[in-house]
Amino acid sequence: MLSLPPTLTHADATACLDTLTTGLKQESAAQVVVDAALLRSFDSSALAVLLEFRRECARAGKRFVVQGLPQRLRDLAALYGIEGLLTGA
Repeated sequence: MLSLPPTLTHADATACLDTLTTGLKQESAAQVVVDAALLRSFDSSALAVLLEFRRECARAGKRFVVQGLPQRLRDLAALYGIEGLLTGA
């Protein structure tokens, strides 16, 4: 399981995506789980990171799952019409 950091804003996005991508290379399971439970401070860049990582997982032939998504981030994803891409809804 991979985890998002407590803070994921524009300033953190590239480093976070790099960390997730490195973790993806080490995952042997067909499903990659990203735990967002620690995420407390974020902006819309968090959604961009998750969507790009979802694409990375697809390219690697792996299923992407996010768990523990904070409600405020779910609300933001719903506002943009992309909640289903993150939650499987």
